[in-house]
Amino acid sequence: MSGLRFLFGVVIFLAAFLLFLVEPIAAKQLLPVLGGSAAVWITCLVFFQTALLLGYLYAHWLSGRPSSLVHIVLLALSTCAAIAWAIPGRISGNGGVPPALTVFLALGQWIGLPFLALSSTSPLLQVWWARLETGAIPYRLYSLSNLASLLALALYPSLVEPNLTLHAQRLVWSAAFLIFSVLSIGLTLKSGAKSSAAAPAAIQTEAEAPPAPLAHKLLWVLLPMGAAMQLSTVTAYLTANVAAIPLLWILPLGVYLFTLILAFQFRLDLPWNIIARVMVVLLGALAYSLHNTNAGWPLWISLVFFLGELFFACIFCHVEAVRMRPQRSSEATVFYLLFAAGGALGSFLIGIAAPLVFTYNLDLPVTFFVTAVLALAVNWRNGWNQRLLWGVASVAMVAVTFMVRHSYAHDATVAVRNFYASLRVTQDLFSYPGSTVRTLMNGSIQHGTQVFGTDELRHTPTTYYARNSGIGLALQNCCANRPRNIGVIGLGAGTIAAYGRAGDHIRFYDINPGVPPIARNVFTYIRDSPAQIDIVEGDARTSLASEAPQQFDVLAVDAFSGDAIPVHLLTSEAVVLYRKHLKPGGVLAFHISNRHVDLGPPIALLAQSAGMQGRRVSVDTPSDPGEYVSTWVLLTADPDFFDLPEVAPHAHTVQPKPGLRVWTDDYSALLPFIRW
Repeated sequence: MSGLRFLFGVVIFLAAFLLFLVEPIAAKQLLPVLGGSAAVWITCLVFFQTALLLGYLYAHWLSGRPSSLVHIVLLALSTCAAIAWAIPGRISGNGGVPPALTVFLALGQWIGLPFLALSSTSPLLQVWWARLETGAIPYRLYSLSNLASLLALALYPSLVEPNLTLHAQRLVWSAAFLIFSVLSIGLTLKSGAKSSAAAPAAIQTEAEAPPAPLAHKLLWVLLPMGAAMQLSTVTAYLTANVAAIPLLWILPLGVYLFTLILAFQFRLDLPWNIIARVMVVLLGALAYSLHNTNAGWPLWISLVFFLGELFFACIFCHVEAVRMRPQRSSEATVFYLLFAAGGALGSFLIGIAAPLVFTYNLDLPVTFFVTAVLALAVNWRNGWNQRLLWGVASVAMVAVTFMVRHSYAHDATVAVRNFYASLRVTQDLFSYPGSTVRTLMNGSIQHGTQVFGTDELRHTPTTYYARNSGIGLALQNCCANRPRNIGVIGLGAGTIAAYGRAGDHIRFYDINPGVPPIARNVFTYIRDSPAQIDIVEGDARTSLASEAPQQFDVLAVDAFSGDAIPVHLLTSEAVVLYRKHLKPGGVLAFHISNRHVDLGPPIALLAQSAGMQGRRVSVDTPSDPGEYVSTWVLLTADPDFFDLPEVAPHAHTVQPKPGLRVWTDDYSALLPFIRW
């Protein structure tokens, strides 16, 4: 029996490890079509939680049936699907399919069956174990699976991503899944034969345990729902407002899993008085952060605050849910099923429903309100002190929600929210006396401003696009006085159109369908420009791949200052595509202004591999009206461009970083370039 117990532990550990290792791999494969939006990962979370629910539902259904043939067939089909996924291929966008549906269809096709098999393993094997041992449900096996999941998440950014291409990652994962499948089939056959002999004793033990009350079953759903809402909204907020890096997908998920390990491994008696004080402090910090959007905080401080809040909220939800776990082994899969249903519901509310319901991004305060109400419900039995505390906290969070709503709506003339972003245009009457300043915002990230007062101010390029910025130098010195052909990836407010002259042609590319109407109607850069202007909606790289060579004099790649970084626009294959659309000697301009990530070294390496020269142009002390600190990297094959007297004083060599590999569609790693 000891050998069988060891096999149980190995299979559960391997299933959980592979389950959470496949999540960042599959999500990263989606980015080339759906861009770098934080919503891609949040929607992936909705898929993973939903697939987990289906896995638990399957385990619940199968646990009541003696036949193991169905499970063996599922494992065989899942292995075939995993092997098929390892074959090289690239997802192509479906024009009329909404992005969220694209995520579900792609992930379902790639990893749907393997994910179902992996997610059903832990609850199913725990029931089989209980039958074999004729004892209590081994809930500690659940913490073992979460430990494996946490290990997978830690290894991916630190070991897997920096050393393996995306194709190699899929190959290794599929090979490991094959091993899992073989072990699972063997365990299924062995446990099926032994469990029948232990059934009478298990039935006797089952009859002695009381059933779980209905209130507990309801909280089995609501508490995990609150934790999943916390995970989704904190991840989205960090990615969109703190640091636009996919690495931040993994850190909140790691905290979430760590609280699951603590909840299932240890019978924690929560010190509510201490937790209440901590939550009060976090509440005050939350209100401050929502008004100031962490503009000046180092990355590590922002991470400590938000991940700390996530930890306290999730430890409460998970510990309380586990405290109410059933004593009957027959109810174990019901417990896991409702637990997973809560997780799926929470991620759905934030990832799918919230963008449809809220014009402004109110996800964070609403999630805190839900957490406070759950704390009130759970602590109602603990007397009036706890009732008063969490009742006041719930009311306070309602007030914070309306306060944040008012803060977003104040001075906002336009607000649009969709899959890609939560956009709003603010109007400020005080920055310039006698003038009005309009700013396009995505979270805390500014995507362009325009000063309305005099004609000169209205036509002046501002923010990161001022005349002495990298793109300003490129546009003013690329073509003498002849008409220019300009390409721009990333529309924003359309500021670059201010450089347009009669006879010029400017072609913008933007993946977010909510941006062009704002650029055309709220800002006037495009309307006022004498140049001919086109706007192409959809992923820029996909659009460029389907177009004939555009013969751009300058191609600006401006998609890295806000939301998550679309790495597929920074690969050697992308540069080859860009050069196809550039004139000989044309300039490729990358906008890399970012407080937390330095993209200069990988772009310089791309320039070297493409036979181009690369220089960094930084504005550290803005001087023009409305100008911001900015950093651009200019690439060109023209040996004379950087020697021009107007360019040479501002263009500096990018400092290389030792040990780098050129980024490709199959390999990239952001971890070495993060500024902590």
